[in-house]
Amino acid sequence: MTDHPLPFRDPQLSFALRTDDLLGRLTLDERIAMLHQFAPAVERLGIGPFRTGQEALHGVAWMGPATVFPQAVGLGATWNDDLVRRVGEAVGNEVRAKRAQDDRVGLNVWAPTVNLLRHPLWGRGEEGYAEDPALTSAIAVAYTRGLRGDDPRYWRTAPVLKHWLAHNNETDRDTASSSVRPRVLHEYDLRAFRDAVRAGAVAGVMPAYNLVNGRPNHVSPLLGEQLRSWTEQPLVVCSDAGAPSNLVDSEHYFDTHEEATAASLRAGVDSFTDHGQDSTVMTGRIRDALAKGLLDENDIDTAVRRLLAMRFALGEFDPELDPYADVTAFDTDEHRALALEAAEQSVVLLGNDGLLPLEPGEGRTVAVVGLLADACKLDWYSGTLLHRSTPLDGIRRRYGAENVLFAEGVDRVRLECADGWLRVPEAAPAKDGEARGAEGALDPALLAGRTDLPPLTCGADATELALVDWGDGVLTFRTDEGLYLSVADDGYVRASADEPGGWIVQETFRLEEVEGHDGGHRLLHIGTGGYVTVAADGAKVAVSGEKISAADATVFRTETVERGEDAVARVAAAADTVIVVAGNDPHINGRETEDRTTLDLPAQQERLWRTASAANPRTVLVLTSAYPYAVTEAAAELPALLWTAHGGQAAGTALARVIAGDVSPAGRLPQTWYASDADLPGLLDYDIIGSRQTYLYFDGTPLFPFGHGLTYAAFTYTDLAAEVEGERLRVSLTVTNDGPRAADEVAQVYVRAAESGADLPLRKLVGHRRTHLAPGAAERVEILVPVEELGHWSVAHGRWTVEPGAYEVMAGASSADIRLTATAVLAGEPSGPRPVVERGLEAADYDEQQGTEIVDRAKVAGDAVAPVEGVGQLLFRGCDFGDGVHGATVSASGAGSVTLTVDGRSAELAVPATAGIYDYRTVEAALDIRGVHDVRITLKGSVRLAGIGFTA
Repeated sequence: MTDHPLPFRDPQLSFALRTDDLLGRLTLDERIAMLHQFAPAVERLGIGPFRTGQEALHGVAWMGPATVFPQAVGLGATWNDDLVRRVGEAVGNEVRAKRAQDDRVGLNVWAPTVNLLRHPLWGRGEEGYAEDPALTSAIAVAYTRGLRGDDPRYWRTAPVLKHWLAHNNETDRDTASSSVRPRVLHEYDLRAFRDAVRAGAVAGVMPAYNLVNGRPNHVSPLLGEQLRSWTEQPLVVCSDAGAPSNLVDSEHYFDTHEEATAASLRAGVDSFTDHGQDSTVMTGRIRDALAKGLLDENDIDTAVRRLLAMRFALGEFDPELDPYADVTAFDTDEHRALALEAAEQSVVLLGNDGLLPLEPGEGRTVAVVGLLADACKLDWYSGTLLHRSTPLDGIRRRYGAENVLFAEGVDRVRLECADGWLRVPEAAPAKDGEARGAEGALDPALLAGRTDLPPLTCGADATELALVDWGDGVLTFRTDEGLYLSVADDGYVRASADEPGGWIVQETFRLEEVEGHDGGHRLLHIGTGGYVTVAADGAKVAVSGEKISAADATVFRTETVERGEDAVARVAAAADTVIVVAGNDPHINGRETEDRTTLDLPAQQERLWRTASAANPRTVLVLTSAYPYAVTEAAAELPALLWTAHGGQAAGTALARVIAGDVSPAGRLPQTWYASDADLPGLLDYDIIGSRQTYLYFDGTPLFPFGHGLTYAAFTYTDLAAEVEGERLRVSLTVTNDGPRAADEVAQVYVRAAESGADLPLRKLVGHRRTHLAPGAAERVEILVPVEELGHWSVAHGRWTVEPGAYEVMAGASSADIRLTATAVLAGEPSGPRPVVERGLEAADYDEQQGTEIVDRAKVAGDAVAPVEGVGQLLFRGCDFGDGVHGATVSASGAGSVTLTVDGRSAELAVPATAGIYDYRTVEAALDIRGVHDVRITLKGSVRLAGIGFTA
């Protein structure tokens, strides 16, 4: 007799056996239903509903109040694995605690984002940890271990890494293809995912919207060839929202949704996030694909088995044994202290001539100014604040409110039209809980603006509005009560929003000059594309769903009541020291769906720091932002400069403690700060080697280098040793605090091959350690580096290669501040030149290219190379033809020509038009060559080159 009549209910059995038993009891329809994000209950077996996907990037998001930690890029700036692990534990516990109160909260968390911060104009840079794969991996491993928990059997939450793969552009994000050469793929993009998966704390990944080498990520063979080769653990692949439909609707990669769905499932996608909570569309496509023979039941069972394995690990079927089932830790004193610690550790001191720390003193006054001085900004993946600390709040508490002056620096304006002044009618105050998103939502994109307030009108009395230009002419207007002008679904303009926000921001406008009206402007509402008109029933941008045209717009005249610079100059001159807080609103000009256009600080904020500095040379600039700025003149002119990501609920307190010297700053930049836009490659250029991107390859002079950050202490580095011990490199050094105060230091270890060549990294991070040292104290830091980390992907041999020879080991305080060097020598045989007689040449395995892109050889797998604008070139170095070859065979599709140039001789092969881009033909030509030579290939026309073989 047993208490568990069904084997899948028996906790004495392995999860694998229980999963197989349960799978065998499910009907086909029940199994298909589990493939949607919102899987229904199977009541006859006592199985509850389940959903994949709970956002938890830096706290529980979208489900109402939660502890809000610094943005992910801020966590990356801590360079502190232990801290980030503790943050992961706190977030995981709050997921569990909220789940106990609200079953909408899911335990499959979609976090962290491990896309590398390759390009600083990427709109979602705030979600990543670093531009470097080693640092990103270390932080991701720490966060996922915290989310997962330490129990060997049951998981606290099941983390899913985002977004597979090579995803760094919001521009055309669902149709653009990232051209990723094999070296960049293996050394950079895959590397960011690999270590977290190998560490065993990851439940799966989410493919990105984009295509890689011409093939959508949701049908990528790399899910099987790479991702699932890194672990024996069953990994769940959850589609991004709407991406399955994109395969047909926007990408046109497949003709029918049945083909697309089948291809996704067979490539390795297990859970389909599409059509919201309505699962019928996707399950219908799966049934149709099955009926047409595009799938078989084994494909369905493979995906369901992986999903069930995750549910078993989350303790769903063993609530009495689940060690996390009764977790109630939510908004605890420990979580609040941790949020403060994380915010403090993320602050980066970029420059300081001795003005900081600014210790409070009798009679010392501080002016706090700037558009973010009294702001605690959230982003799309934040929870609702339980606690709030702005820079102004923190500085008032630390220095005494009586010693702090404040000017926000907004322009105060009134808008006049033909019928009078634009005004906000009086209305009843909002009730508790009416703030957008306070109640939580499975899809906050569906949250709508308020319609219970009266729209704006024109009349005799004007409402003064705070006008902010966030850059690129994007404006917000706010009342003295703190409400932003916003547009709701009915098209009317109201003062109704606490902050700009929403999937489509409804609080941003643009002024457009009107010809023939001196000083007159139309007011464009950016979110809808409609123009503001003021009618008898109020201001609106649309009527019955139809947006108002420019021709029907009201013409406004703007009267400036007070310039922001005047208010800033007044308080700056009256204070001993000025702290200017500038930066971005994470919902405006750089966010999901929207890339930035420039590294420049918005002009209004540029004017504010210049005004403050002119009035008072003791001016500190604090940049609170989700991304870097090219503030070259501020860095040269101001005595102190700091950066912090949006630091969550404790941001203001943390900043004040750093400025006052209660905490010595030790954050380090997780990405390069370039000096100007001219230093940047194109946003869609993913070839970090060829375009010399990131600190790995950038050979210019950055404004601030990767890993940079100053402290209030002085640290020395001594006694660097680097010893090869089998498959490990043991690096050790001594760090000593020679300064007068306790502080953290981040010791960084980089390596490079002594004879690296032009296309290997200038240096690459292989380890780091954040350590706290009292004055005069020293610590021996030891870092173990797997020897394989010294290698690179050999396109010549199609494998990871660690070449023998000397490697320079560098230790320092940043990638540019190297204090010590040592040499490690690896034994072995060099890999040698390309064995082209045996392996041929895969077109994508080039060493250099010009004017080409990598495309899909077939829809299922394989790469080819095509010219972008009719002509392109590829270079293959060191090709070994041995004792000689006599012919070459080109495999290509399209139409055009392929020209091979070797040792000064050329052979042009005409490629006749084929039946389509996937219809490859072979073309042969005589080629007599021996020995080792470079091979240059010129592509012309619409040809797509798969590869070249050689015959002896």
